[in-house]
Amino acid sequence: MMGEMRAADAVAERLYEAGCRHAFGMPGGEVLTIVDALEKAGIAFHLVKHENAGGFIGEGVHHVDGAPVVLVATVGPGLMNAVNVVANAEQDRVPMVVLTGCLDADEALTYTHQVLDHRAVLDPITKATFTLSAAEADTIADKAVAIAMERRAGPVLIDVPIAVADAPCTPKGRRRVEEACIAPYGVGLHAARQWLAEARRPLIIAGLDVLRDSADDTLEAFAERFGAPVITTYKAKGVLPEDHALALGGAGLSPLADTHLLPLVAQADLILLVGYDPIEMRPGWREVWDPNKQRVIDIQAVSNRHYMHQAGLSFTCHVGGALTALFDVEPQETWPEREVAATKTALAASFPEDDDWGPAGVIAEARAALPASTRASVDSGAHRILLSQMWTCPMPRALIQSTALCTMGCAVPMAMGLALADPDSPAVGFVGDGGFLMVAGELTTAAEMDLRPIIIVFVDASLALIEKKQRERQLKNAAVDYPARHDIAGIGRAMGGAGVTVHNRAELRAAIETALEADTFTVIAAEIERGGYDGRI
Repeated sequence: MMGEMRAADAVAERLYEAGCRHAFGMPGGEVLTIVDALEKAGIAFHLVKHENAGGFIGEGVHHVDGAPVVLVATVGPGLMNAVNVVANAEQDRVPMVVLTGCLDADEALTYTHQVLDHRAVLDPITKATFTLSAAEADTIADKAVAIAMERRAGPVLIDVPIAVADAPCTPKGRRRVEEACIAPYGVGLHAARQWLAEARRPLIIAGLDVLRDSADDTLEAFAERFGAPVITTYKAKGVLPEDHALALGGAGLSPLADTHLLPLVAQADLILLVGYDPIEMRPGWREVWDPNKQRVIDIQAVSNRHYMHQAGLSFTCHVGGALTALFDVEPQETWPEREVAATKTALAASFPEDDDWGPAGVIAEARAALPASTRASVDSGAHRILLSQMWTCPMPRALIQSTALCTMGCAVPMAMGLALADPDSPAVGFVGDGGFLMVAGELTTAAEMDLRPIIIVFVDASLALIEKKQRERQLKNAAVDYPARHDIAGIGRAMGGAGVTVHNRAELRAAIETALEADTFTVIAAEIERGGYDGRI
């Protein structure tokens, strides 16, 4: 049995044990003991300018080190600021432990200033909520970490009363053991093996849960053995290196890409859904196959409650375990008409890289100028759809984004998190000018922490995707354009970094080359014309 400590220390030590080395937030008097405990446990607390951005910085770190995000928010408005990023963690399957301070129960009976029910606020967008008690602090901490890190990851709240944080605690050392890897078995496995043996046009749609199960190498070997092309969700880009002949890139948002991918899906005689979570997809991918007419095997992390698709065979199991159980089936010659190569060629032609300028020119030049090891982030908008098709990923998590909740501006703090967790690799965030203006103040945090991400801003003084939809519906132009182009590069300089405005590919390449050698962050404002996404996404 461990010695006595504060309840807050028990929580902090469990987070450290889970691999957490960074926490983010803005403290108030109610969370000072929590901050102290985190620091004593070896978890650096980083002061941010807004709790929402702090959570996204943490997500960037998570995609490098795999540990849960630690977000600290004080009572009332502190937590309210964090609601968006907590909802994002729930929808984007990001493990997160949210630590909030609250008034002691007796105090709250007669004092109402900033008092609200934190657990009730976050209950709909978290996997679990707890109020810390001193007697069971380490048990609650272990539950929070274990639930956050389950195979379908997400956020968990621990609400910490002020007096409890400082109360003595004797940890009991309870730890939940992670489930053993489960693989298919019995009649279902026999049928799956038979379907695979008979397949001549097998196709894989892979999702983020491939990475949760560390099965990307197994997936690559499986795809090569059976000649199965791989389509991914956007967050799973790179689970098969995208220069691979069988890699068809990400899907889910681009109608232009769908014109090539969906016909190939329709031709498949066996569709393998491998760690595929359709929360990233849009209506165009709802029930795109009929399991009564096409053979579909769903290898999933959790049971199907979404009903965006159905399957003839379904296994809730470890992704790598399932692929291994099928691996020794004798492979056949597949896709005899070279349909996969033709589709890959057509996709490349639909997203050419030779534009002189405009959004496609910015993306193509950035990809050519930045090393293959670059870690990138992107926020929401038309630029995200185009970049997610054009940005090739040689490895998993080389491009991170908010793909389910789709939060504007998140690319900036996520790029900061990438730079913090992996300072030896370039980090670049792609953001629209609208999103940039939402989070520009957080660049001062990057300056204070000596982070050096490159932030490339698509400057067209417009909410380009919404303006495009508005125009296509022949509605009056309203509330989608900015009256003037703001000095985006100047904002970067004012926040403590470098800033430069570029108007062509040569200027962009020069700016990136300078930024790679800079000792601070760099904001590159790429000024483009409006309407540059028409016909391109």
